Amino acid sequence: MQEGIIVKGIGGFYYVELQNGELIECKARGKFRKDNITPLVGDRVYIEKINNSQGLIKEIKERKSQLIRPPVANVDQVVVVFALKDPDISFTLLDRLLVHVEEKDLDCLICLNKSDLDEDGKFEKVYSIYTEAGYKVIKTNALKKEGLDELKAFLKGKITAFAGPSGVGKSSLFNSLQDKVKMETGVISEKIGRGKHTTRHAQLIRIDDETYLVDTPGFSTLDLSFIEPNDLQYYFKEFRNFIGQCKFSSCLHVKEKDCAIIENVEEGNICRIRYNNYLDFLNEILENRRNTR
Repeated sequence: MQEGIIVKGIGGFYYVELQNGELIECKARGKFRKDNITPLVGDRVYIEKINNSQGLIKEIKERKSQLIRPPVANVDQVVVVFALKDPDISFTLLDRLLVHVEEKDLDCLICLNKSDLDEDGKFEKVYSIYTEAGYKVIKTNALKKEGLDELKAFLKGKITAFAGPSGVGKSSLFNSLQDKVKMETGVISEKIGRGKHTTRHAQLIRIDDETYLVDTPGFSTLDLSFIEPNDLQYYFKEFRNFIGQCKFSSCLHVKEKDCAIIENVEEGNICRIRYNNYLDFLNEILENRRNTR
């Protein structure tokens, strides 16, 4: 048997890149279906070759991570891409994405694209908020290839998922980082002010040794109902230094007395925009639980 990684899956066929660079079209053993296991893009697998171009997936190695949307295994980190303008940044959507990244315990880079459109200092504002929260933030211009060296340094040796709303330039960044696969670039819909979805399925694109990119479908909402109310606080990185310092151990940091989180918001140590999003997300989670009882 030979070891490889699933780089694409379409219609029950899985395209496995072997360690020597060969790409083999594979079907999965019936055993996986019987065990309710679906091979995922990113899975490290052992295959048995049938001929020079086809094979059978015999074994799936243990996954170290798994994303639901997109359905990808063994992702190491996420690049969250937003445009500085056209479309404007939604801090609510950005924080929703970051909560999902934190829940999966993945490293994260915030990439602010379309730097040429930043005429009102939006980058400095976002940079200040999110570097203080503990994130690495860079700006890029995919069309002018600005900021790509810094981005490539973050990607090296990892499987990286790109995520973000449609129309922010994810596909343009992809096309700037590699020339093996041409991603269709979208345009902003004048009617709704959002990008049109251009990515149809997740796939891995190899750009260097052990360095893969995952392109992901665009989206505008992310469900948080699976998160426990008490756990949400841990997915806001800047809260962590103060958790445990509240008067009440069950504190949810809403309006409780002697709450360390609220005190640090008032003192300017925690960004109020981020805190308000925390409150909105918490209320959404609690409301969902009330409605599903």
